[in-house]
Amino acid sequence: MDSTEKPGVGVTSQMALQADGLAKDYGEGFGLSPLDLEVTSGELVLLVGHNGSGKSTFLGLAAGLLEATEGEVQIVGAPADSVPARIGRSYLPDQPILYDDLTLWEHIAYNAALHRTPDWEDAAVEQLEAFRLMDRVDGLPAKFSRGMRQKAAIVIGLVRPFRLLLIDEPFLGIDATGQDTLVDILQTLASIDVAVVVSTHHSNITDIATRCVGLSDGELVYDGKPDPETIRKIVNG
Repeated sequence: MDSTEKPGVGVTSQMALQADGLAKDYGEGFGLSPLDLEVTSGELVLLVGHNGSGKSTFLGLAAGLLEATEGEVQIVGAPADSVPARIGRSYLPDQPILYDDLTLWEHIAYNAALHRTPDWEDAAVEQLEAFRLMDRVDGLPAKFSRGMRQKAAIVIGLVRPFRLLLIDEPFLGIDATGQDTLVDILQTLASIDVAVVVSTHHSNITDIATRCVGLSDGELVYDGKPDPETIRKIVNG
């Protein structure tokens, strides 16, 4: 995708993520049993499961941070650990990764420069205002509260172009207004053909998700409509 395009614009029904027999064995059993899964552009996939179900393992493999024991996963048609995959994917882990000595604005500027994002300032300001962080742009996110660090990490991760967003438990510690803002952003991204995979139990996502993928003890146990009762059963084990 040309770096001047908005994330996902012009990408229609394209494979954003394809896992074929993807598995991770930590030595004491599978963290993720062999999994086949496809996610296309414009899908907003709700990833659910109890603690230890394999959600973070799957996201780590898709993000290219973990090495698969079996199988493979491709991101926008390239291996997950390749440069094209990194260009096409943005990953937000459940624990924000922040530099101790960079201000919030410096974090944003650094990520925009790293991905050669043009004309990013206005979009960054818009998101900072939406998350009520404009008065903290000169502060050090590493010293923010848990919720503010999470919101800062979201803004940093969204400033660059991408065609797939992987986001792990993004609502933890965020106030109600910030949660609503994030829901709106995820829905907007899907509407412009970005593929979104979000691991969360947050009920508001159920209303806007186009699909639900459920994991239990590393196994795929559900792939279908985001039905609240089914989700509760999966999450509760």
